[in-house]
Amino acid sequence: MSQSPQPDGKQMLSGRMYTALREAILRGEFAPGAALKPQELATRHGVSLPIAREALVRLVGDGLADRLTNRGFAVPSQSDERWQQIGEARRIVEPAMLRLAIARGDLEWEGRVRAAHHRLARTSFDDPEAWSEVHRLFHRTLLEGSGNAVLLDTFDRLWLASELARRWSGRRNPDRDAAGEHRRIEEATLAHDADLAARLLTEHLTLTTAGLAGS
Repeated sequence: MSQSPQPDGKQMLSGRMYTALREAILRGEFAPGAALKPQELATRHGVSLPIAREALVRLVGDGLADRLTNRGFAVPSQSDERWQQIGEARRIVEPAMLRLAIARGDLEWEGRVRAAHHRLARTSFDDPEAWSEVHRLFHRTLLEGSGNAVLLDTFDRLWLASELARRWSGRRNPDRDAAGEHRRIEEATLAHDADLAARLLTEHLTLTTAGLAGS
C-alpha cells in the first residue's frame, strides 16, 4: 500500500512560522499597518529568509498581510476599503443562504443550530481563541441547512478574510451586545421567520464593519 508523502523539513518550518504569525496577528501583537519584515521575522523564528517569505505570502492569501510594491509586507490597515467590501459581500451572500437554510433545513439541522448556539453562549470572551472558533461554528451551522456546498465554500473564504476585521471591531466596541444579537438570530431561524432572521443577520454583519468606520 502506498503512503501519503510526508512534508519535508522546509514545509514543516514554513507551516509552523505561518501558524505562529497568523495567531500573533489575530491576537493583536502587530498593530494595524505594522511592517512585517521578512529578515527580522526569519531571525526571530530561527528560519531562513525564503521560509519566512513563504509564510508571509500565505498570510497575504488569507488577507492577514499586505504585499507592498517594494516587495515588503505589512499588517493591513483598519481603514482598508477591503473590509467594507468583504462586509458587503457577506451581507449579500449569508442572508440569502440563511433563507435557503430555513426553507430546506430539517430537524437534525435545527438541533445542531441549538447546540452551536448553546456552546457559543457558554463560551467566555476571556478565551478569545475558543470563542472565535465556536462563533465561526455557530454562523456556519446556521447556513449548513442550505445544503449548498459551493455557497458554504464561499462562506469559509469570506469568514477567513474577515476575521481580523471582526476582532479589531470587537476591541473597538467592547460594549456591543453580540450575545443578544446571536440569540435573536437563532430564535428567528428556529421560528422559521426567514424575513426576520435575514434582517437580523444583515444588521449583525453591518455592525461589525461599521465598528471600523473612522479608524
